Amino acid sequence: MNQQGLAMKLRPSLRRIDGLCRNTYRYFTMRQKSTLTSNDEISHFKELAPSWWDVNGPQKILHLMNNGRMDFIQRIMRQRVKVTNPDTYIPGFNYREFFPVSVSRNIQHELDLEVDSRLQAQKLSALDIGCGGGILSESLARLPYVEHVTGIDLTEECIQVAREHALRDPQLLHKLSYDVKSLEDVETEFDIVTCFEMLEHADLPSEILRHAWLRLKPNGVLFLSTINRDIVSWFATIFMAEYVLGIVPKGTHNLNKYINAAEIIDWFKNNEPHTHQILETKGTLYLPIKGWVEHDCSDVGNYFMAIRKLE
Repeated sequence: MNQQGLAMKLRPSLRRIDGLCRNTYRYFTMRQKSTLTSNDEISHFKELAPSWWDVNGPQKILHLMNNGRMDFIQRIMRQRVKVTNPDTYIPGFNYREFFPVSVSRNIQHELDLEVDSRLQAQKLSALDIGCGGGILSESLARLPYVEHVTGIDLTEECIQVAREHALRDPQLLHKLSYDVKSLEDVETEFDIVTCFEMLEHADLPSEILRHAWLRLKPNGVLFLSTINRDIVSWFATIFMAEYVLGIVPKGTHNLNKYINAAEIIDWFKNNEPHTHQILETKGTLYLPIKGWVEHDCSDVGNYFMAIRKLE
């Protein structure tokens, strides 16, 4: 790509008012009637469906990222558990710095057991939006505190792959179901709603957020990930990942569809000012030698976000 072409691609990122691209911000916040994804996006993922569960195939990057997704979800869910059992010792200081290692480990073990017990008693429900072939859906369904996961996607071929793969694990039989369905047609509310690597493929991301929020129970958590619209993202996710390293199929990403973390936060401030709490935002980066790692610079490249719906 020549310099002029790159400049045209990055123009939305260079024209910012208070950190936001004015044109993209208007597009992102407008209300529409459909959460449908374009036919081009659906066709692209239809072609990828047969190789979805090939850990060394076109979706290798998603398989690697899934560990990071689950670590993020698990950490947030565990942090929300309050340990009130009087039989569990909870020191009022950083015990790791003052106690011997063996004592610290015993304290942490007690806390972990109590958190596990309280989480498993909740029997949570989860909705995986844009589930594709079911990589994240299956991982969610295997969590002991998740009672049932519903995965939805607009690509029928991906749903078929997800259903067939789930049959290989008998423990998923009653914990996981899939539907070829638009988000706006989902009627049930859930304790957990996930929207990973999906918003950047939607024509109307504001509608995805609006409907996802409506499907979340009070005190539930919305987990999402997408990509900031900047030169680092273009270089890492398009130029390097698609054209140099070939670890992502060409045509998977479109810079103009990327969404800054600040725009997500502003959407909630403007549309749900009294009903949301941003629990955590983390940047994520793929390192070929190490895999996916988290970092604190969530305004550059890929990022995870967790938002709680206040009661």
